[in-house]
Amino acid sequence: MSGRVLKLPEPSMRSRQAPRVTGNGGFSERERAAVYRAIFERRDVRRNFLPAPIPDEVLARILTAAHHAGSVGFMQPWDFVVIRRKATKRAVKQLFRKANAEASQRYQGARATLYRRLKLEGIGEAPVNVCVTCSRHRGGRHVLGRSTVLDTDLYSTCCAIQNLWLAARAEGIGVGWVSIMDHSALKQVLGIPRPIKVVAYLCLGYVSGFAVKPDLEELGWRDRLPVEELIHEERWERRLRR
Repeated sequence: MSGRVLKLPEPSMRSRQAPRVTGNGGFSERERAAVYRAIFERRDVRRNFLPAPIPDEVLARILTAAHHAGSVGFMQPWDFVVIRRKATKRAVKQLFRKANAEASQRYQGARATLYRRLKLEGIGEAPVNVCVTCSRHRGGRHVLGRSTVLDTDLYSTCCAIQNLWLAARAEGIGVGWVSIMDHSALKQVLGIPRPIKVVAYLCLGYVSGFAVKPDLEELGWRDRLPVEELIHEERWERRLRR
């Protein structure tokens, strides 16, 4: 049964949307600032979704950006299941509720109280949900660059997700990753074939605003680690510190 089809930009249209790379390919100061802004202002959004729909042309741009992620052996293992129907969202929401109830049992005391305060999904509120999958056999038995690290297909799919997230942020669209869910049950709801790996379930929509800090940092669940404590020079024991 055929569904709604997005009109994706043609290659010639994409070249008009982005300036052609010339010289050393450097960005102007303004362009560079916009890239870093998208990175630093990206948030995992679970609340404040607006009911305004995402226009097809905007969603097409975002998914095309995701499709232009780097992938090992150029295998492009990702697929995107776009979900708009309320009935499908309700079925997925039930999967979240069941998994979240089980996850909440892992915490006690103040941590458990804080956990129950967290808003961990926006499945019903977000106009669009997107399930991102990985076809682990795409490209055949021997994919260039994957002979020793088989999980590079999953890493490549995560690169596509990050592209999607940054492109969405540039469009003023919030994205929330719902990780508390039984993927096997999700595959049954969405009719995803058994060999396909579900990597992410995302909620997309325009929002009333983006938080200054990530929710988990703002609520005191965890602090951002100082980057200088995570940088090593040449060898692990030579950690860069102030």
